[in-house]
Amino acid sequence: MKNLKIVKLFLLFILISGCSSVPKNTSNSCSIFNEKYMWYKHAKKTESKWGTPIYLQLAIIKMESSFDWLAKPPRQKLFKVVPYKRPSSSFGYSQAVKGTWKQYKEETGNKLAVRTRFKDSVDFIGWYTNKTEKILKVSKKDAFKQYIAYHEGWGNYKNYKKNKKVINLAKRVEKQSNIYKQQLSECKNSLSTSKYIIF
Repeated sequence: MKNLKIVKLFLLFILISGCSSVPKNTSNSCSIFNEKYMWYKHAKKTESKWGTPIYLQLAIIKMESSFDWLAKPPRQKLFKVVPYKRPSSSFGYSQAVKGTWKQYKEETGNKLAVRTRFKDSVDFIGWYTNKTEKILKVSKKDAFKQYIAYHEGWGNYKNYKKNKKVINLAKRVEKQSNIYKQQLSECKNSLSTSKYIIF
């Protein structure tokens, strides 16, 4: 009986891992969605709900976690050798920190949301970028400034011009966002065609 439970847990873990594995080609939006079709449905729903373009959602996730559902910031090291605590509570696809994730759940009523689920992660990004537009008057099509607000927080956004590191990261997000946008323009029609998914 005990062995049966272990086997079931193992199979469940394999199933979850398979569903949440990193796409083979994270630099190509069409490839991502052809491999993970339900991700397209979730990203499309987020775009309809919050007005956040799919290409921006993907660009933020690529920069934050490289589509690794279990991503965490690397541990700091004491004396450059001894593993120490992590610099923040960032976790999952969106790398949302605990406090902001809690705020998102409270404001949206999505009480069961988890940071390791793609569906919840893109909805979080939609919520966050929508608030950025309202608070900072930054268009959701402005990948550069949206990422700065995402990375630095709404309160620290005004100081970004002094931060070369975050400017470089935002430029990379902007570039990737434009690449994803171009790719999606080529495969959007085929992705929008109804697909039957057999489990």
